[in-house]
Amino acid sequence: MTNSNDTIRILIPLKVRKKNGRPKILPPADHSPSADQAQDPHILRAIGRAWSWRRRMEAGEFATIQELAEAVGLAERHVSRQLRLAYLAPEVLKRLTCGREASMVSLYDLCFLAGETWQEQAERTLR
Repeated sequence: MTNSNDTIRILIPLKVRKKNGRPKILPPADHSPSADQAQDPHILRAIGRAWSWRRRMEAGEFATIQELAEAVGLAERHVSRQLRLAYLAPEVLKRLTCGREASMVSLYDLCFLAGETWQEQAERTLR
């Protein structure tokens, strides 16, 4: 049996909010993220998937985006939009995958950013 004096109580000021439809634990406002947690895992996963899809299409495994979408079980519009991530500027890809600062642009915006010039992509991801 423990005494009330033997009990340690720890309070951690966290908030639970929804981000992208999923619950996410938010740290206190004055907390800065560690260097290891700066990248958004959703963005990293989407970039990896886009490069995989691009390689498969270039290898001739799929002739159209529609065939690819049917094979992966996703909507053609979604595959088409996310496939654009494989055509981002090398500087932007490096910043998103290897950089230690958090991205200021959303995954949705990144998909449409691929149509811009590489210089414009770099400028818009810095904001």
